[in-house]
Amino acid sequence: MAEDLVITRDASKEAQYQSIIPQIRALLYGETDFVANMANVAAALKEQFGWFWVGFYQVKNDELVLGPFQGPVACTRIKRGKGVCGTSWAEAQTIIVPDVEEFPGHIACASASKSEIVLPLIVNGEVIGVLDIDSEVLNKFDETDQLYLEQVIAILLNR
Repeated sequence: MAEDLVITRDASKEAQYQSIIPQIRALLYGETDFVANMANVAAALKEQFGWFWVGFYQVKNDELVLGPFQGPVACTRIKRGKGVCGTSWAEAQTIIVPDVEEFPGHIACASASKSEIVLPLIVNGEVIGVLDIDSEVLNKFDETDQLYLEQVIAILLNR
């Protein structure tokens, strides 16, 4: 299915999400391996939007551990409450950061990253990981991204 993705970069942000979300749903349909599904979600989002970095961290032994991603090498482990990812985990909420230099305690895994959105993956009231997306452009993410990326997470978590 991955080679069948239809990429629509010349459309509005909303239209791009409306195009890629059904494709992600089809890509994950019937596949039960969570790691494989995270990998395909990261790849599909990176292909569609061309963001600097797209990936997942999973909660393991009380820290976030790097999971499937697309982009340059990344921080491997993040403590709860540290940086944007650790804060999203601790607060169990989406965090949109227009300028990462202004986020208290930001962890600079890559100096090219300028803005970020992190969404928690919540199962039975517990955060099991986060979806982390970085851009080299300031103010790249907004409530539209949050709305549609939450739909992507719902698909990933089979909801």
